[in-house]
Amino acid sequence: MKNWIQAARLRTLPLSLSGIIVGSAYAYHQGFYDYRILGLALLTTLGLQILSNYANDYGDGVKGTDVNRIGEKRMVAAGVITASQMKKAVIITAIITLTLALTLIYVAFGKENFALSLIFILLGIGSIGAAIKYTVGSNAYGYNGLGDLFVFIFFGLVSVIGSNFLYTHFFDWKLFLPATAIGLLSVAVLNLNNMRDIENDRQAGKRTLVVKMGLENAKKYHIFLLITAMLLFLVFSVLIEASIIPIIIICIPIFFHIRTVLNATSYEDFDPELKKVALSTFALSLFFTIGLIFFNY
Repeated sequence: MKNWIQAARLRTLPLSLSGIIVGSAYAYHQGFYDYRILGLALLTTLGLQILSNYANDYGDGVKGTDVNRIGEKRMVAAGVITASQMKKAVIITAIITLTLALTLIYVAFGKENFALSLIFILLGIGSIGAAIKYTVGSNAYGYNGLGDLFVFIFFGLVSVIGSNFLYTHFFDWKLFLPATAIGLLSVAVLNLNNMRDIENDRQAGKRTLVVKMGLENAKKYHIFLLITAMLLFLVFSVLIEASIIPIIIICIPIFFHIRTVLNATSYEDFDPELKKVALSTFALSLFFTIGLIFFNY
């Protein structure tokens, strides 16, 4: 059980919940709330993240990418869990996650909104497919520099806007601001991971965006992601007349993180920074929710 928990990579789970929290908090601000949707949306997102982590462990493991990687040990590459066992875990997790997603869609739309249900079913299937195809298969998109795009879409746009739509059944254009912000912060976590693994990925033929652009450009790209995200969240908070205190608070650790990244001299320096950005994003979503409920001006 310990090995399976480690393979689930618990430190990545808070990040995956951030978009759901922001979308749900804004729905509450709009006058919509359903604890069933909140609970099922959080569980579905956790299922997708664990599925992605298992599939990543399997895909990189069978390709030999994780043999000399820095950071957390990967179970298949280490021989702790066999590729066959991990493949079964991917299938089981995908089935559980799809079941949760279908239940969520039914609770949100019922029987009378078939068209909306169908759209979200396709989104759910697409999310599951994206979680698996990041590293699995001969045409895995994570090996072709497309990981950043998919993380931005599913962790940002789909997570924030999609979760909000489950409550409200309509789009609010302002949500594109925090959705983009959460997406960029999620990409920043992936970018840190890829900066840490740049040499290992290059040798394994994994053409991440960092491998393509080089480490120094990746650092500049990283700063752009973080600063743009914070500015977008600030603009959103001003537009909806929410407290800007959460952004100010989170800017403090982000500032120190940027300084660490710029001064990094070894690939190992990037590994502890993953947790800092992931937890900062999660904290931003929680502080934003608290501010939206209790400290509006």
